[in-house]
Amino acid sequence: MHKDLLRLARAERGVRIHLACCLAAAVVAGLLVLVQAELLAGVLSGRFAVAALLPLALVVGCRGLLGSAQGVLAGRAATALKSALRRLLLGRVEGLGPAYRSGELVTLAGRGLDALDPYLTGYLPSVAVAGIVPLAVVVRLFVADLATAVIVVLTLPLIPIFGALVGWTTKTVTERQWRALSRLGGHFLDVVRGLPTLRAFGRARYQASVIREVAEAHRAATMRTLRVAFLSSLVLELVASLSLALVAVPVGLRLLSGSLDLRTALLVLLLAPEAYLPLRAMGTRFHAAMEGVAAADEAFAVINPPQEAGHEAGQVAARTGAGRASRDGGPPEIRLEDVTVRYPGREETALDRVSLVIRPGERVAIVGPSGAGKSTLLHLLLGFVTPSEGRVLVDGTDLAGLDLDEWRRRLAFVPQRPHLFATSVADNIALGSAAGPAEIRAAAEAAQVAEFAGALPQGYDTPLGERGANLSAGQRQRVALARAFCRPAAQVLLLDEPTARLDGRSEAAIVEATRRLAEGRTAIIVAHRPAMIDLADRVVRLDGGALVHPVPAPSISTQGGEAR
Repeated sequence: MHKDLLRLARAERGVRIHLACCLAAAVVAGLLVLVQAELLAGVLSGRFAVAALLPLALVVGCRGLLGSAQGVLAGRAATALKSALRRLLLGRVEGLGPAYRSGELVTLAGRGLDALDPYLTGYLPSVAVAGIVPLAVVVRLFVADLATAVIVVLTLPLIPIFGALVGWTTKTVTERQWRALSRLGGHFLDVVRGLPTLRAFGRARYQASVIREVAEAHRAATMRTLRVAFLSSLVLELVASLSLALVAVPVGLRLLSGSLDLRTALLVLLLAPEAYLPLRAMGTRFHAAMEGVAAADEAFAVINPPQEAGHEAGQVAARTGAGRASRDGGPPEIRLEDVTVRYPGREETALDRVSLVIRPGERVAIVGPSGAGKSTLLHLLLGFVTPSEGRVLVDGTDLAGLDLDEWRRRLAFVPQRPHLFATSVADNIALGSAAGPAEIRAAAEAAQVAEFAGALPQGYDTPLGERGANLSAGQRQRVALARAFCRPAAQVLLLDEPTARLDGRSEAAIVEATRRLAEGRTAIIVAHRPAMIDLADRVVRLDGGALVHPVPAPSISTQGGEAR
């Protein structure tokens, strides 16, 4: 059983109550089989009068009602548990950063967690029944007929043994199927989002062929999973049928010879299948539940990353250091010590044993070809990415032990492709800050947003289209810089190629605004253009995730003078 899911179920009161009642209903309905078999065997053998059919009908009716109640309670427990898991999962979105594809997250939170229904409504109740009912049946068989009970005890373990052997293969192929589905959902969402760009560059048809290939990979993985599931069902049914034959044949022979009475023979033949049935049902529902288990594994990996679990003690111990770092009035010293970063599912490193010291107030330009690891370095400092090896120190305190929310309040980040929301220009500028109208206008003046904001229909109150569709690339970049100006307490400035894809006039405006923004702050600038590189005190080159001839930190003034 999935330990994390059960732990979450116990923590959620509504889930705990519904699930407990569901399991109780399933077990009681299973135990009523004993009463049903006793009554039916008595009526058929003539021991009980025909009037015994009334309590038999009541028992059958109770089993039906318990089965119906089990379904309702299981559905409510599943709905409540999925809601709780989605809350935890979406609560992590803010801290996931760009390392996790949003399309995969959508697939996981939607289709993935919906696949938990078979696990919660079918597999868990069948596990509870399989743990109690076969044992009760075997005890009753021991009382009724020792020889039959011995046969059942010897053959009963074959079903879980064969089920476990097949289950290992099922788990592997189901995980492959889930990865294929996650890749399909993530890639499809990325293509839909970038469809205007793909059409503009004539690549829409190519991406359609890529989606066909990914969908075909998912189809093949699904068919492999179904083949294993059907074959495993065949194995379980075959083992159970042979076991029942080993029970039925001796009972029939003994009945013919007169060594066994009719009532006992009927009772044994009615009860013996009920010893195997819960285990067969558990094996069948195990296969149906595997996709949901794979999705739950990924969900809990997102909610509780392994790196976080390994750093828990360090986080507690480093709180005092985090407090000292956050209370320090000036820009911090940032130190990377043999930092290696590997993204999940990739063998190659994004950063390879990078060691770098950035002094307080220093302006460092990070240069290198595309894919060299420049953006990864910024995401590392933002806390979106955790080092696979090495550590990042802020004023001597490991970043893994800092309060990330407190640390990010000290940062101002200008991405390469800033995201503007479908709200007013003023609200987009004030994003993440408590700036009032005066501060917003001052930030807009500093970032040269005022040049075009005044020409908009409602000025700073003009609502923007989704992703800032009614602004040019240069105007969107200036709004992103204005956001940074709205964070006067920020001590570290992170810029990811802010002048990429801009014309000369827009670039000059961005460079001038960046020069003013970097005054008195530590600035780390990912850049290709010479104008942005000229703002730096030192240039560091990355290639293939590794530093190439790193230049030692120069002796700079607190004003960030030109010491290259």
